[in-house]
Amino acid sequence: MRLLVAALPLFALAAPLPAVAADGEARDTVATLNDPAMQDRMADTISAIVGALMQMPVGPLAEAVARVDPDSGAAYIPADATLGELAGRDPDFADRMADDVRAGTRVAGHAVSAIAAYAPLLKDMARDLAAQWERERAAPRH
Repeated sequence: MRLLVAALPLFALAAPLPAVAADGEARDTVATLNDPAMQDRMADTISAIVGALMQMPVGPLAEAVARVDPDSGAAYIPADATLGELAGRDPDFADRMADDVRAGTRVAGHAVSAIAAYAPLLKDMARDLAAQWERERAAPRH
């Protein structure tokens, strides 16, 4: 789960790729991902979500599972257990997650910056490849 949450900025990076050709949108994406205040907001949001999830009570769910499958380990989960307790809650987990999100956002910002810088070259390459494709398709078979 930690890897998935830390990769969220990379998913955010992938979403605007078709728009990289639109220079304004690419600049906005680059600016957003490279903005330390935005990185902090993203990290704080993820930290709050993870912190809330870790405090979520799972006792009622465990009770329901135990009724369906009395031989499962769910029967031994205390009624007041939280997800964090079951996961072996580390009190610093949400903070470490926030640090991972900040780092992931910085990496995504660097990647989008590079993609934006190379976008004109990539567009030229795509045009060249399309032209080569058309020439090859029109050429007689040997």
